[in-house]
Amino acid sequence: ALAAAFWAQADATWTARLTSARAVQALLGSGAALADARTALEGALREFLTRLPLPIPDSVIPEAAAFLTEAAPDVGGAFPFTQAAADLNAALDEQLRVAGQPDALRASLDALSAYPVQAWTLTRAWLDALTGRDDARPLARFVPEAVALRLYGDALRAQPRPVTLDATVTGLLSDHPRLQGGTLHLQADDLLARLAAHARSFLPGLHAFQAQRQAVLTRERARLRLAEFQPRPLTSFVRNRLITDVYLPLIGDNLAKQIGAAGDGKRSDLMGLLLLISPPGYGKTTLMEYVAHRLGLVFVRVNGPSLGHAVRSLDPAQAPDAASRQELEKLNLALEMGGNVMLYVDDIQHTHPEFLQKFIALTDGTRRIEGVWNGEPRTYDLRGRRFAVVMAGNPYTETGEVFRIPDMLANRADVYNLGDVLGGMEDTFLLSYVENSLTSNAVLAPLAGRDLSDIPKLVARAQGHEDPGELSHPYSEAELTEILATLRLLLRARDTLARVNAAYIASAAQADRDRTEPPFKLQGSYRNMNKVAEKLSPVMNDAELDGVISDHYRGEAQLLTTGAEENLLKLAELRGTLTPEQAARWAQIRENYARERRMGAADGDTGARMVAQLADIAGGLDRLSLPQPSPASQAAQPTAPAEPLAAQLEPLLAPLLAALRDRPAPAPVTGDPDPLTGVVTPLLTALASVVQGQQATNAAVQDLAEVIRRRQNLTRPVSVPGPSGGRREDR
Repeated sequence: ALAAAFWAQADATWTARLTSARAVQALLGSGAALADARTALEGALREFLTRLPLPIPDSVIPEAAAFLTEAAPDVGGAFPFTQAAADLNAALDEQLRVAGQPDALRASLDALSAYPVQAWTLTRAWLDALTGRDDARPLARFVPEAVALRLYGDALRAQPRPVTLDATVTGLLSDHPRLQGGTLHLQADDLLARLAAHARSFLPGLHAFQAQRQAVLTRERARLRLAEFQPRPLTSFVRNRLITDVYLPLIGDNLAKQIGAAGDGKRSDLMGLLLLISPPGYGKTTLMEYVAHRLGLVFVRVNGPSLGHAVRSLDPAQAPDAASRQELEKLNLALEMGGNVMLYVDDIQHTHPEFLQKFIALTDGTRRIEGVWNGEPRTYDLRGRRFAVVMAGNPYTETGEVFRIPDMLANRADVYNLGDVLGGMEDTFLLSYVENSLTSNAVLAPLAGRDLSDIPKLVARAQGHEDPGELSHPYSEAELTEILATLRLLLRARDTLARVNAAYIASAAQADRDRTEPPFKLQGSYRNMNKVAEKLSPVMNDAELDGVISDHYRGEAQLLTTGAEENLLKLAELRGTLTPEQAARWAQIRENYARERRMGAADGDTGARMVAQLADIAGGLDRLSLPQPSPASQAAQPTAPAEPLAAQLEPLLAPLLAALRDRPAPAPVTGDPDPLTGVVTPLLTALASVVQGQQATNAAVQDLAEVIRRRQNLTRPVSVPGPSGGRREDR
């Protein structure tokens, strides 16, 4: 319709230009001239609608330009129209003739010949009324073309073409609004119009939507750090026999309680917690990341050191810094996801016990926890969800103190120490040191990519066992010799690190009040084994191996907060390399440590420390009653028995010790009420108590000193003058 209205008023230059462009394409195969003409036609059509505002949408301008480019007639040619447009006009004329007014519409159009817009509107109204009837409704889409044919047909020498535009497709099995009983009715012009509208409107909108969605996803992915939630096991991870035979069954049993097992054996009371406690370097995080990867779980790792001891709530708004706030947002995101998630809280020894207590309800049968998402408090009910809770930590805190887990949380957890040896698995645990360190040594690294069943056989050969079995890989003689030599060194280092590990575990499990020596902080973990293994060479001797181990632990001891010397001496004792000087120094350190434990800390209560010292002195005096070897030079000079001394001291010390224990509280301060009374009174009371205790202690020490002085006077030998006038002679 737009093309016909434009062409009826176009000058002859357009006909000449299009004719020439078609000739160029037909003869030379170049469509550039035709494309330029089409672009120019679009501009001319847009200007035409601006000058003559016909009720035609601008969206049809590209289609009208394409139609004129392909179908505009040459000079003297006829302008093509569809047969449907001609039939629609013929039906309108027939209705007017039947009504007895065949010339009514023509007369109106003649009166509006100077007003093309009004004439178009009038004709459109007649044709719309006609197509409103049921028999003519299928021709409604041809109304604009029929209007152009009636108004400009004579000027364009219109020529209707009887071309069928309808098609019917049957036998379709689909559910679509355009299908009716499995039949699709298509009209070529309607299909092309919808396709053009799709390309013109829908596709740009879709592309804009996709770009906007991608921008939002990228922004939110960066904000939530979603890439960190994808489990990525280390490329150096070795699934050794300890993991396959011991750890995976234990972890699998716990996860079956938390997320359920496949099949009919799934429990309905999902609960529990997996708690891994071991020194650093035993692969707790690596192991759980591998399990999450194999199970297809989202791995949300919350870093305990980033939380710190100041975080006691799950609300990110209460976090003291940006790092802890980010970790709490990750934790709440895991709760918000709800399913198919493994929540892994790492290094819990750096967190506050009150924070850990928030997980108690999550690990029991209720599986609920209070969280905060986008500033709104939420109660998350995770019953029946694939949601696993795993925590990992170190027996010691960052200050060197023994870490204690809240009892109610530990009671709900399956606790495993990856650094400890399970009963009956000693050989497997020792073998895991070798298996995990293969990738760190240049000679042994190729073994990690081969059949792992060869490793126990090679270890057996390195230990001197005969005929451990055939190897699956064809090793050359030179390669096998290097491997066995390196394994012998590695096994010696392994034995040392295993003893260090056992001492570390035993020290961590011991209560401070029961210690007889300083805590042992040096570790014999897989990480330490890897550091030693990377320095081994098959040409080393035993002395060089001992030097590598000593240098490694000397560097590790320098990183300790306190106690580097005592830990190195304990290590030498474990290795059996203590010199006499070192043994004496180690005995002195242990004795001083035991004395300090008995006396209490330096900042402890003064009275209690003095009582402990007096008790220590009394105990030393009691030990005087034990038989003591004396030199031969003192055989003729017998000492007084200790029993009388103890009998004399006991009645003197007992009242003093009782007085210190049962000293009365100082009299309360009385007086007129004063604003400072509430502040000063406790200070005065505490000061009076300290002074009274100090006076009692001083009196006890003075009495004790007097008793000892009298005892010394009783037992001191008397010199008898000899013939030389009182001078002693050398015998």
